[in-house]
Amino acid sequence: MTNWKVILTIAKTHLWTKLKSTATATLGVTFGIGAYITLVSFMTGLNTMLDDLVLNQTPHIHIYNEIEPSEKQPVTLYDKYKNALNVVHSVKPKQSQKKIHNALPILYYLKNDKSVKGATPQLWAQIFYLSGSIELGGSLVGVDIMEEVRLSNIDDNIIDGSPEALKNYDNGIVLGAGLAKKMSLWVGDRVQVSTISGAIFPLKIVGIYQSGIAEIDNAHSLVNLKTVQRILGDAENYITDINVKLLNIADAVPMSKKLELQFDIKATDINEANAQFETGSNIRNLITYAVSITLLIVAGFGIYNILNMLIYEKMKDIAILKATGFSGRDVQLIFMSQAMIIGLIGGLMGLVLGFGLSVMIDNAPFDTEALPTITTYPVNFEFGYYIIGISFALLSTFIAGYLPSNKAKRIDPVRIIRGT
Repeated sequence: MTNWKVILTIAKTHLWTKLKSTATATLGVTFGIGAYITLVSFMTGLNTMLDDLVLNQTPHIHIYNEIEPSEKQPVTLYDKYKNALNVVHSVKPKQSQKKIHNALPILYYLKNDKSVKGATPQLWAQIFYLSGSIELGGSLVGVDIMEEVRLSNIDDNIIDGSPEALKNYDNGIVLGAGLAKKMSLWVGDRVQVSTISGAIFPLKIVGIYQSGIAEIDNAHSLVNLKTVQRILGDAENYITDINVKLLNIADAVPMSKKLELQFDIKATDINEANAQFETGSNIRNLITYAVSITLLIVAGFGIYNILNMLIYEKMKDIAILKATGFSGRDVQLIFMSQAMIIGLIGGLMGLVLGFGLSVMIDNAPFDTEALPTITTYPVNFEFGYYIIGISFALLSTFIAGYLPSNKAKRIDPVRIIRGT
């Protein structure tokens, strides 16, 4: 029966007598785990921020009428050419309205679907922002602002003013930050917008909107849905887009296909809309984890080298232990215990170091005009990373300790004592 008290006492004595080597091995684990925690926390926090920046502004399903060529051309309607190979050049898009047919019944259907968190109507209008004699092209987006606030982070992007101000003022506008800067306008000022037909409408600025994406901030502004309908002279059922948020994002792909077939409209799911961004995000995560694992492996090799040297230095001690009745398994357990003690202490110190550095990064000021709502660097304090860190510390030290301890197990004490 293994006497763990004696084995642990001998292991601690070995570690204490070679304090310099023990401290070096422990610090190797500490800095390896600390670097892993810091890197993975910061990089995943940064990736999450970038994902949120794009994905929070993208609906799970976007419904609209897509302008595209007709699948059936007039030549295919003639029976004479029905079974022939018809080649048509310079195919023009079919004439269709931008508005969604039966938009209000579709909204009603979506809002009563148990898998849908919410559906918001939108009306996009191409307009000109008038600043003296200068005309700036852009878009006016009519929204149900309070529903947008409920379903997205749009209120975080309103850096001046409030969503409630837009809701309570029919002729209000939340102006894009890029537009406001170009025209030197602030909350409380008035801006004139002109439709393509030349009609001019004055609107009062009740907020400034900054998404962090220059294309949006330099061209888009938010107004009430009814305001855009009034500017365009359209009815209350004139809606060009419907944005759908689901309770489970995994339902986006099948539901988008179902909606296309059911209502004969274009429904783009979030994966299709952000395919390129998703690929970039996956690559960033892959690089993060690859570098993190490399740091842990390097720390493990350091422990192996130190324990290997420790065994060579303790050859006579091993011989004496075996000569006094300790079995090869007992000797192996002694050196394995040393490795696990180094791994446990170094791992815990690494977690503390990684957490401390992560807190420092999290409190470091992050000042950029593109993201005014983010004031410090993003850090992800995911508890799972700390579990992975301590688990890898113990696993790496176990493996690093097993190989040299297995060698110590097979040492012949007679040859060591004789010096042969």
